Amino acid sequence: MASWPAPLYEIRITFRAPLSFTFRWCTDYTSQDPELLRWAFQRKVVEKGPRRRVFEELEVSPSGWDWSRWVVTLHPPNKWHAEAVGNLRDWSVDYLLTPVGDQRTELWLRLRRRPRGLGRRNPGKARFERVLLTMWKGYGRALERDYRRRTPR
Repeated sequence: MASWPAPLYEIRITFRAPLSFTFRWCTDYTSQDPELLRWAFQRKVVEKGPRRRVFEELEVSPSGWDWSRWVVTLHPPNKWHAEAVGNLRDWSVDYLLTPVGDQRTELWLRLRRRPRGLGRRNPGKARFERVLLTMWKGYGRALERDYRRRTPR
């Protein structure tokens, strides 16, 4: 986790899929990921190496562009770390997966976010954690659907 000052946000969510599948699914960043949530941002994958992912995201809003460049470092089999620099905010995110029971995996996400340039101040802790949880529930539905599709009954 970055040492710069910013509020710490945390969520935990459990997926009905084993750890190895969950890790691969969560760290396989693609340009189609925004469609999973029906969000209106674009993602361009710049690099996809065995231990590192780099991508850029762009969202157009009434007040202008929100751009960020993400560098993700993978620590298989169950961790990864992401740092992003953007025109409105910077991010530092740690992800940890833990197996819980039969074919289930818990994601523990911890992040710091700080405004930059014209970026607005951070949202309140409870409010932003609800947004994160809603986002990851959407990803979770897609992850579990993909797992069921690939697993023989």
